[in-house]
Amino acid sequence: MTYTVQSGDTLWSISQKLGISLQALEAANPGVTPEKLQVGQVLNTPGSGPAKYTIVSGDTLWSIAQKHGISLEALQAANPGVNPSTLQVGQVLNLPAGSTSGTTDGDQPNNGNYVNYAGPASNFPDPKLWASYDTLWAQNSRLMAYHDSPSEITLIKSSIDRVSSESGVDRRVILCIIVQESGGNVRVRTTFNGVRNPGLMQSHNGVEFNPADPAGSILQMIRDGTEGTKDGDGLKQCYAKWGNWYSAFRAYNSGSVNQNDLNDPVGATAHYVRDAANRLMGHTWNGM
Repeated sequence: MTYTVQSGDTLWSISQKLGISLQALEAANPGVTPEKLQVGQVLNTPGSGPAKYTIVSGDTLWSIAQKHGISLEALQAANPGVNPSTLQVGQVLNLPAGSTSGTTDGDQPNNGNYVNYAGPASNFPDPKLWASYDTLWAQNSRLMAYHDSPSEITLIKSSIDRVSSESGVDRRVILCIIVQESGGNVRVRTTFNGVRNPGLMQSHNGVEFNPADPAGSILQMIRDGTEGTKDGDGLKQCYAKWGNWYSAFRAYNSGSVNQNDLNDPVGATAHYVRDAANRLMGHTWNGM
């Protein structure tokens, strides 16, 4: 078996994803320098019996299933004692036969109607071509149902409407980035990549979900990502600076923009803008 290095990977994080020890991974790759891993580099993985996966921050059963090209039902069947609502970072899951390592940052998914948009913003779809909000909501609210309650999904929808009205940001854009950043999971874990990024939109040091105040915290999470926080820009500020949504998405994800190549990750996620464009067009693909 092999593993293709993705953006942000280290040997330790790869070993955790694969459910093996760091020492075993290093032994299987004697010529690899840990400090010089490259996106797209292929590593050998040692034989380790039944495939395992170690939960990392932000994972849900649905997202793990999508990463490995398996159905949610198959993953649940392989882990009959696991409660989807109480997953813990470091918890080890069984992976059923037929799982894969998922899609790498630099690769175009080879399924659904995903389009490999690339280059400057002018090469990406005109917003006039985007799917309707009703269409996008119908597609994406189904994904939210894997980890949110019906009442929480209703709160997400009403909060999108309210924040769109307040900010002037298209509802489709807000929805797209919610799904892009968290899959719509109100309980998504906060990430720390040089800055604290919590909540539905992984905002810049904003709020996270408060089960004691679901309505207020869901609304504020969406406000933080859309309108910004005292510590960082939201979608509204990114659009004002760059003048188009695709450059704004790159700025939101990376902080910097290579206007000639919006798939340049600038230290973040290479396919971020391309995925956002496909979401807005109403395209579907495995792992979306």
